[in-house]
Amino acid sequence: MHIVPLFFAVASLPAALSAALPSISAIKAPFTTNQQWVQDSAGKNFTYVGVNWPGAGEVMIPEGLQYASIESIVSKIKSIKMNSVRLTFTIEMIDNIKDNGGDVTIQDAFNRALGTNNGPKMYQQVIKKNPQFNAKTTRLQVFDAVATELNKQGLYVHLDNHMSKGAWCCSSSDGNTWFGDTYFNVNNWKRGLQFMAEHGKQWPNLVSIGLRNELRSGAQNGLPYNWETWYDQVVPAAGVVNKANPNILIFLSGLDYDTKMEPITSGKDLGNGKKFLLSNFKYANKLVIELHNYQNSATDCGSMESGLWNNGFRATGTTAVNRMPVVLTEFGFSQVGNEYTKTYATCIKKLMPQWKTGWMVWVISGSYYIRSGTQDYEESWGLLNHDWSNWRNPSAISALQGMIDASLKA
Repeated sequence: MHIVPLFFAVASLPAALSAALPSISAIKAPFTTNQQWVQDSAGKNFTYVGVNWPGAGEVMIPEGLQYASIESIVSKIKSIKMNSVRLTFTIEMIDNIKDNGGDVTIQDAFNRALGTNNGPKMYQQVIKKNPQFNAKTTRLQVFDAVATELNKQGLYVHLDNHMSKGAWCCSSSDGNTWFGDTYFNVNNWKRGLQFMAEHGKQWPNLVSIGLRNELRSGAQNGLPYNWETWYDQVVPAAGVVNKANPNILIFLSGLDYDTKMEPITSGKDLGNGKKFLLSNFKYANKLVIELHNYQNSATDCGSMESGLWNNGFRATGTTAVNRMPVVLTEFGFSQVGNEYTKTYATCIKKLMPQWKTGWMVWVISGSYYIRSGTQDYEESWGLLNHDWSNWRNPSAISALQGMIDASLKA
């Protein structure tokens, strides 16, 4: 999230999770694309209507498990008719698996992130709410458990590489900004994407993956911040993912915190004659554009509409050079008060069904294990309250329900 003024060895599951992942009739994967549409395995148009579930903080497991079971969290998402979850992960987790002799247990992960005083307490809270976990459970196995429960309840998984180093995202000085930044090792990034794409084959409901969240300027020792560099890095990474798992869709994010993708939709020269053209990809029917928007101070829906359209949603139009689906994978606002009634929220609610396009709201989390040094951090933007027991603002959820219904109908 950014506020814009704001092969490989697969870890074995614990005994309680070792049964084969169930497949249910509601899951119709894999997905493909057809011009502006995402389509399921039955050829029916599919619209992502979902929520972000962070798992890329310092602990590097999905948030909220000290307060609620995975089943109860998924049930709340399901109860408002959402159909998908954007589940974020770090490259650091895969680096540990590949370079440091295996994944870290969740017990160790809490100790490392929260300290030897609060870490054990948090771990005990997690296993009390989620007794299928134990001292041998690893971080990746928690992701497996989340995917399993989402599948059980008929929801799809969209994986997102949110950060390289586990931490709150994003700033221009966090070392994760751009290719070659302090923590953004390009080879490790591609290896991490390959690993998760391969590992995700065991999740029947994994339908897509985002290559990188909110690319932005700020790298001190990285490659030039421009579209040519974007092309040189993103296109090979997409190829790595497609080779590792040809079934999943690949979401491409743009510059300036993923608010701009115009040169990709228009096929313009990105530098030295390089152009992004769908016709050059053997897996063109697996590519999707993602955009973010946090124009919370907006007072005019018309300017928001033209800005979003020109920055990327034009790809859904009939005149686009690269006609392809666009999904708004992050937008959001405070759940405290009446922000849901103001221009920003009401404009997004209008535009997404109007453009017949998908979206995933930021964020389900009522709180974080730790964020920016503060443990048990309150998330006022969270759809759920601090202890993940209920909706933070039922009126805002009612408004969101209207957007869900309109998007699914469209």
